[in-house]
Amino acid sequence: MKDSDSPPRVGQVVRIKRGRDTGQYAVVVGVLDERFLLLADGDKRKFDKAKKKNVNHIEPLPHISDEVIRSIEETGRVTNAKLRFALGVFSQQHLELLKEGE
Repeated sequence: MKDSDSPPRVGQVVRIKRGRDTGQYAVVVGVLDERFLLLADGDKRKFDKAKKKNVNHIEPLPHISDEVIRSIEETGRVTNAKLRFALGVFSQQHLELLKEGE
């Protein structure tokens, strides 16, 4: 993991490096301890069935969704629509950065 100084936090977008969902993106919806996180994307992996994932099997990305953080702090949960929205915003910004880099 690149960012070993700062562990992934709730609301952060990550890329999955190992397992069935390799290469897909998800949002951290819970931190169980220093080794395990709960991930969801609001589509195939809903908030209620969040995936428990080892931190060594994900790549934390610099994008953090304030919407997701706020929702979890206020209600203890987040809607699947907000998770999809957060990933949509991330992918839009990601595509724009790739275009600028060409």
